[in-house]
Amino acid sequence: MMIETKEQLPVAVLGGGPVGLAAAAHLIERGLRPLLLEAGTTVGANMASYRHVRLFSPWQYNVDKAARRLLQRHGWAAPDDDGLPTAGELLDQYLAPLAALPGIAANLYLGHRVTAITRAGFDKVKTKGRDAAPFLIRAETADGVRQYLASAVIDATGTWSHQNPLGADGIAALGETALAERIDYGMPDVLGAARELYAGRRVMVVGAGHSAAGALLALAQLAREHPGTSIVWVTRGTQLARVFGGGEADGLKARGQLGMRLRALRDSGGLEMHQNFRIEQLAEHGGKIRVTGESVDGIAPTVDGIDRIICAAGARPDLGITRELRVRHDPWLESTDALAPLIDPNEHSCGTVRPHGHRELAHPESAYYAVGAKSYGRAPNFLMATGYEQVRSVVAALAGDRAAADDVQLDLPETGVCNTRLAYESTAEPAGSCCDVPAAVAASCCVPAPSPRGACGCSKPAETSCCA
Repeated sequence: MMIETKEQLPVAVLGGGPVGLAAAAHLIERGLRPLLLEAGTTVGANMASYRHVRLFSPWQYNVDKAARRLLQRHGWAAPDDDGLPTAGELLDQYLAPLAALPGIAANLYLGHRVTAITRAGFDKVKTKGRDAAPFLIRAETADGVRQYLASAVIDATGTWSHQNPLGADGIAALGETALAERIDYGMPDVLGAARELYAGRRVMVVGAGHSAAGALLALAQLAREHPGTSIVWVTRGTQLARVFGGGEADGLKARGQLGMRLRALRDSGGLEMHQNFRIEQLAEHGGKIRVTGESVDGIAPTVDGIDRIICAAGARPDLGITRELRVRHDPWLESTDALAPLIDPNEHSCGTVRPHGHRELAHPESAYYAVGAKSYGRAPNFLMATGYEQVRSVVAALAGDRAAADDVQLDLPETGVCNTRLAYESTAEPAGSCCDVPAAVAASCCVPAPSPRGACGCSKPAETSCCA
């Protein structure tokens, strides 16, 4: 390691996804040096695992402003703001060119999986002189363990590589680990690279979000092409309004169409449905998987004959790497205490989260910030545009520009930025709206009306809500 004063050290950015690269762009724009550590062999490695998924959010919400300015100075031709990219297109047309720019490429270290962050010379207990000590970051690489010093840490490691288990108790179901080879987590490419795993088989999808919806519709298409394919849909609860959406009244037409197609699939008998099914155990039974749920009225429900399972039950952050830092998390969401009431999924969708920045993201450990999906902990309502505003505020704070850091603004329509759909879905342009208000003014409309906590999705909320 080079011996530098703390002021000369770089700012470590952990994670080379959209938010991590945006943080690097903001640091460069502020005259600060990033040290970008990415676990994968390419930037956006997690996103590469679901290249086939088309985002609901158009390009205008997917490109960070500082990154756009940096790219355009190097001749980048921006995609149409209204276009809806796939994750693969976002990676190829935006993240890869951004990572290749000189200011980022020279400070980007791929294949560096961070395993621990601490203060050089300080364990968690020692206080005196702590804030003056640089951060020490340990990473596993193909060439062995490496250590780096940094003046600050922006942790954008996300949650994607730590998928939630099938077990309804928050831990793996009995037998889940033993049968791991027959379980896929997240959004597998059912109609592409993973087709042979699912064609002609009885497949269970677990989850009630849009990742589950995408998997179910892809399997339905696969079943039309391979008639032996059958689908079982399992949800832990009984409320499906979120995944079915608003139909024709949905502010984002593509999302409404997705929900209508899923509802039609269910109503037509195109899948076997099990609601209020809380998985407790998986077991081998006659060469297939038997799935057993928690007892209901003294009877344990079972589903037999499953060949493969898709677990679309969300993800959680890896908090282990900050074991030696002084971090404080909300007891159930695992975000910061200050951010938790703003993002609580019991109160908010991603479109009703109030703008927030460095103050809400700060931990007792000075100059350490978790941003992006990791900052939301277990709350599922994060969106990229929110992450971009987070890092703009955090970098401004690290640069000493508190006025800019505190001026947190995020104007978003309530719909249109929250979910994903498969690439084979229609790419008809969505009509962003808020209670039938034109998209241009949608960002100033709180939908629904502000909760008792006072949080809504507008930086400048209307005096009265335009919705009942």
